[in-house]
Amino acid sequence: MSPARPGSPSLRVIACGVVALLVAAWLSSSAEAIQQAARDQADAIQTGTRLYGQRCADCHGADAAGFTGPNLTGLWMSGQSDDQVFRTIRFGRSGSIMPPSTAPDAELRAIVAYLKSVGTVPADFTANGDADHGEELFRSMCTQCHRVGQDGGRLGPDLSRIAQTRSRAELRRAIREPSASMAAAYRPVTLVTQDGEQIRGVRKGEDAFSVQIVDTSERLQGYRKAELQEVVREEESLMPVFGVDRVSDSELDDLLKFLGTLRLSDSG
Repeated sequence: MSPARPGSPSLRVIACGVVALLVAAWLSSSAEAIQQAARDQADAIQTGTRLYGQRCADCHGADAAGFTGPNLTGLWMSGQSDDQVFRTIRFGRSGSIMPPSTAPDAELRAIVAYLKSVGTVPADFTANGDADHGEELFRSMCTQCHRVGQDGGRLGPDLSRIAQTRSRAELRRAIREPSASMAAAYRPVTLVTQDGEQIRGVRKGEDAFSVQIVDTSERLQGYRKAELQEVVREEESLMPVFGVDRVSDSELDDLLKFLGTLRLSDSG
């Protein structure tokens, strides 16, 4: 059999096959790279969530919407970049109580990833649901502990800007499984006094000698540990589980639709 001549159909078929294989390999490599980048980002956000709760939530709020420190959920919408936020965490704020950080770069980058995830939440609240009915449900079930604007309780997080910082999926899980991901500033604690009285609430501050809580009557209280029998850190959220026996899937859709209306621009 004579060798194929340049430009012959058989050589063109071989060349096309080689190109197709190269393209397929490149696409496979690119897809794997994209998937790995997504996994790395998810890991960074998970780590950053934990570190933020440990180091930042006491000042900036469990949902990053501000407490004694400023609201951090609008940083990227105001034009801040990842590097600018990183430098602020690294070097602190001159003239403020925010100190510089000596933590490794990777930990600070993880906190940046978390803050960016809550500051650039996609608007995914457009699914089915009746917002008016959802507001009725919210007023009847949630305002004892949660505030919207000037109305409601203070035992749980302020939800006035919740759609700016949490996705619909996150809120669904928080309602169905409130103990699955409790914010650091709302972790429950029970204090046992010397005479056996139990005082339940959420821990707001603690050092070697004292502990501060907001009790279930919404009173900010401080106690010396020497005057307590025990400080019990609980694993179950104070928020009750709203399973389908208490809130049906359709009612939950309505509630989530209402929560989706609670955004920074609407609440000041």
